[in-house]
Amino acid sequence: MTLGRENEINVLKLSLHGRLVGYLAGYINGRNVLSFAGEFREDSARPTFSLITHPRFPRSDSVMAVPWARNRRLHPTLSNLLPEGSLRELIAQGLKVHVESEFHILSYLGRDLPGALIAEPMAPEDVPDSVLNTYGNAKAVKFEEITQENKFSLAGVQMKFSLKEKDGRYNLSTGDVLGDWIIKTPSTKYKDVPLNEYTAMSLAALAGINIPEIKLVKLENLTNLPQINLPDEQFAFAIKRFDRDKDTRVHTEDFAQVLVKYPHEKYNSANYEQIGRILYEFSADGLSDVQQFARRLLVNILLANGDAHLKNWSLIYANQITPRLSPAYDIVTTGAYIDNERQYALNLGKTKNWYDVSLLNFKHWSERSAIPWRVIKPHLDDVMDRARTLWPDTLKALPMNEVHKERLRAHWGMLQDDFSLKK
Repeated sequence: MTLGRENEINVLKLSLHGRLVGYLAGYINGRNVLSFAGEFREDSARPTFSLITHPRFPRSDSVMAVPWARNRRLHPTLSNLLPEGSLRELIAQGLKVHVESEFHILSYLGRDLPGALIAEPMAPEDVPDSVLNTYGNAKAVKFEEITQENKFSLAGVQMKFSLKEKDGRYNLSTGDVLGDWIIKTPSTKYKDVPLNEYTAMSLAALAGINIPEIKLVKLENLTNLPQINLPDEQFAFAIKRFDRDKDTRVHTEDFAQVLVKYPHEKYNSANYEQIGRILYEFSADGLSDVQQFARRLLVNILLANGDAHLKNWSLIYANQITPRLSPAYDIVTTGAYIDNERQYALNLGKTKNWYDVSLLNFKHWSERSAIPWRVIKPHLDDVMDRARTLWPDTLKALPMNEVHKERLRAHWGMLQDDFSLKK
C-alpha cells in the first residue's frame, strides 16, 4: 500500500543541554505532534524543558505521557519561542510560508532559539521507527532546501535581532554562532524607542531591579542586517542575552509558556497573582524572587509601562533544573506614546489602573498570592525611597526624548499619594 502525501512528515529532533527531549513531526496539512523520548520522560533528574514538565509540578507525568498535538500553530511551549509581529513577517516572507506555519519557522530558527532548546531537522533515514509508528505509520521525508538571503524590505515597528559582538561591532548571528546581544532597531512608528527603553531600564536599575548589561549602539556599528526600513535616528538599543554565557546556552521560558498561553493571550488570560504564586512555590529562592517581582510591578507603574504582559516575565534555569526569576527586560515608558494610557498589562489586586493603585492593592495581591505582606512592603518602601531620591535628577541626564520626559514627570504627579513623585 502506498502512503498518501498526507502521511508524509518532516521531523525535528529536540535536544536540551545535550539530552534528547523528543521529536516534533510536521505534516503537510499543518498538523504537528511532539512526542517525548522515553529516556527523557522517565528520568526524574532530567533538565527542565518547561516548568509544566518539572517533576514537582502538578500532573507533570501525565502532561508528558501523551504527545502534544496542534494544528498550524505549535504547542504554546514551542510557539512562544518564535518571534512576533514584523520580524515574523520578515522571516515568513523569506521562507515563502504563512506567518502561522510555525513548524517551518521553528525549523529555520532552531539553532538559536531563546533559552537552550535546539531543534534540528532530521534526515528521513535517521528517524526512528518508533517515532514513525507513534504518528500512525507515517513516512519521513527530506526537508526542502531553505535559502534565506535577507533580501526583503518591510515597513514595521521595532525589530529585534540576535547579534554577536566583536570589537564594538555587532553582526547578525548565522550558522552555529550564538548571538550574545539582542539589538532592537529604532521603530518606524514610534519616535526614539531605543532612547526610551535605555532610560526606563536605567531608572529601573536605580530602584533595585536586576537588569542585564544594556547599551545604546550606533546603527553604523550593526552589520549584516536584513534590508529593513529604519527612521532617521542614530541609535539601537542593546541588551545582553541572559540566556547565553559565552558560548553556552542557558535555558529560559516566559510566563506565556509556563501558563500554556499563546502570544495573542498574553494580555488577557492571567494576572500577577498567578505569577507570584508560581514564583513563591517553585523558584529555588521563592522569597527573594517574589520580592524582586513586587519591586518590578511597582517600577512598571512608576515608569508608565503598560506592556508588562506574560511574555515579558521569564524563568531562568541556571542549574538546568530549578527556576529563578530572570533579569528584567522590555521595560519601556509606553505612556509616552499612547495618549491617555492608564493601565498596566495584567490585573493587580483588583485593578489595572495606574492612577487608582495604592499600597492596599499590593497588599491584596500579596495575600491572594499567599505571600506574607510583611516580606513585601519593605521592598516597595525601598523602591519609593530610591525613586523619589534618585530619579528626578537622574532623568535630566538620561537620553530620553524631552517630550517623553515631560510625559513621565506628569505621570508621576498623577499617581496616588503612596506612589507619587515630585516633578
